Amino acid sequence: MIDLRRLEALVAVHRTGSVSAAAVALHYGQPTISHHLRRLEAETGAVLLQRVGRGVRLTPEGERLARRGEEILGLLARAEAELAAATSLQSGRVRLAAFPSGAATLVPDALALLATRHPGLELDLVEAEPPEAHELLRAGDIDLALTFAYPDQPEPEQITVVPVIDDPLYLVTPADRAPDGSVDLSDYAATGWITGCERCRRELLSLCAEAGFTPAITFASDDYVAVQSLVASGLGVSVLPGLALRAHQHRDVVRRPLAAHRRVQLSTYGAPPRPAAVDAVAAALSEVAGRPA
Repeated sequence: MIDLRRLEALVAVHRTGSVSAAAVALHYGQPTISHHLRRLEAETGAVLLQRVGRGVRLTPEGERLARRGEEILGLLARAEAELAAATSLQSGRVRLAAFPSGAATLVPDALALLATRHPGLELDLVEAEPPEAHELLRAGDIDLALTFAYPDQPEPEQITVVPVIDDPLYLVTPADRAPDGSVDLSDYAATGWITGCERCRRELLSLCAEAGFTPAITFASDDYVAVQSLVASGLGVSVLPGLALRAHQHRDVVRRPLAAHRRVQLSTYGAPPRPAAVDAVAAALSEVAGRPA
């Protein structure tokens, strides 16, 4: 394998035209440059320089290697500059997945914060519910995911999660059927229920089981806007999280708080540490999530 310091010495001789000038350019002593050149010839098994009077000139093999060396050293310098810029957050790209209500509420505020603090960072956003987001993390298609989970729902193996906020759950009913006082889900045992994603459905079944009944699920939709429209039309009641209602609340529904929540979290694949750009995005999402609604 060619030593980069020796290749750098050959390139410097090619650029400056002499060993002494190369030594000055690289801030080395002339004997050091001569040593690197001899070792490079030994490593490659090629004659790279010829003595001409008191100076040297490159052989055709030396010329070819010097030209390639310029390309290699240029690419290395570019890679180091790009890495330094990303590490210092002057540039970088982060691929983020977020569940719909998180993408509609937390992500825009985080993007605005990042634009102020780290204007060189770029963010690619895809919308994905937690199971899909986990698969995207495993496949290496994203770097970070904003996900959620309900109590007693385990996380997949090799997915590292950091809690961000507890998102409260609400009973959502038509405005003309709003409960008075505290909420008792058993009062709606004979009512049709509208549910969301599979995780939300499991949590709804659990909450209703605690209240002593099995809900009659009449409709299911991952679209929280559609769920509220169905409720507003008198087709049932639902349980929705606070972020979904912050993103959009239908004028003809009312909400009442339940003693339940879901955990909003940041998910990554594998163990820390994470790249600086990913940490910056995670910090922005955590900060905006902690602001008063």
